[in-house]
Amino acid sequence: MKTIGSTLKEAREINSLTLRQVEDAIGISNAYLSQLENDKIKSPSAHVLYKLATLYKVNLNDLLSETGIINKQNEVESTDNSSWNKRIALSSGSLSEKEKKEVLEYIKFIKKRNV
Repeated sequence: MKTIGSTLKEAREINSLTLRQVEDAIGISNAYLSQLENDKIKSPSAHVLYKLATLYKVNLNDLLSETGIINKQNEVESTDNSSWNKRIALSSGSLSEKEKKEVLEYIKFIKKRNV
C-alpha cells in the first residue's frame, strides 16, 4: 500500500525537484520534507499538503485522503488506475503539445495492437 511519503516523493521526483528546491519554493524545511517522504511524519497539516499539492500539481483531496484528514467518497476509478493516471498527468507536465499528441498516438497504437 502506498504511503503519503512515497506519494510525495514520487510527485517531487516527477517534477524534477530537489528537497532544497521545494524548501526554497514553499518555505518548508528540507529536513521536514525528508521526514515526510520517509514516513517519519504521517500526519502533516492540511496547509503543508496544500502547498505541496500546488507545487507538485497533484490533487489536494488525494493527499488529504491519504493522510486521513478527509474521507474520499464515491471514488470511481480503481486505486491502481487512479495511481497510473496521476503518474501520467504529472509526467506530462514538461512535454510539449507535440510530444503529448505523440504519447496519445502511441497509447492508441498499443490498444489497437492488443485487440
